[in-house]
Amino acid sequence: YDDEGSGTPLVLVHGSWTNRHSWDRVARPFAERFRVVRHDRRGHSESEPASGTLDDDAADIAALAEHLGLRGIHLVCSSRGGVIGLKVAAARPHFVRSIVCHEPPLLGALSRDGADAELVDQLVAGEGLVVEMIEKGDHEAAARVFVERVAFGPGAWERFPRFIRQTFIENAETFAEEYRDPGVYSVDFDALRRFSGPVLLTTSDNSPQWFGAIIDGVAEVIPHVERYVYDGAGHNPQGQSPEEYVRIVGDFVARAPS
Repeated sequence: YDDEGSGTPLVLVHGSWTNRHSWDRVARPFAERFRVVRHDRRGHSESEPASGTLDDDAADIAALAEHLGLRGIHLVCSSRGGVIGLKVAAARPHFVRSIVCHEPPLLGALSRDGADAELVDQLVAGEGLVVEMIEKGDHEAAARVFVERVAFGPGAWERFPRFIRQTFIENAETFAEEYRDPGVYSVDFDALRRFSGPVLLTTSDNSPQWFGAIIDGVAEVIPHVERYVYDGAGHNPQGQSPEEYVRIVGDFVARAPS
């Protein structure tokens, strides 16, 4: 993990395939105002290849906060990291002062019938295909399919810098493990309804449509929600629009009640 800056603690939680360096373009600007902690989730990059579930990831965040003596943390989360952040808020609300979630793939927030059914089927099928490719050992092809068919859109893989593509390939096994987790698409919504802190749910207008539908579902559950849409960005606004990301998230965190 990296720990920089001082003051109000921000814990940055990365999504699938990546590592703490997915926050590189915003970590230092955040550290000018806050204490910023970001870690490689278990099994990712420099963290040990320990197996576990997203609930274990949530427990890891609480353990890291305790280890560093942090209280009243603000969780800033991207993609699958948003599911983990919501799990922390549901299970350990005393640790969490506020949450920022960008496009968590939380299918449990969608209806399994009606208008959302097709979106659920598309996302599950897309991730299932990716996992089949990982299990066959074709990690690069799996990463490309995930990037272009599930999260970012056609042509995105080639636009990624080489080091990011390599990170995806090296962390492919962690995505397959997440997919096999029975709790990968859900949180304790009853507990989440009782979370009293503010929550900022964000999407980008260039992202696949199911993320917007999921955010709509999550917003119906959480009592104190704000929404924001990044114009011209995609599934990674902290990398695509870092100045806007730092401004929006920083202002939200600064307004959170103590």
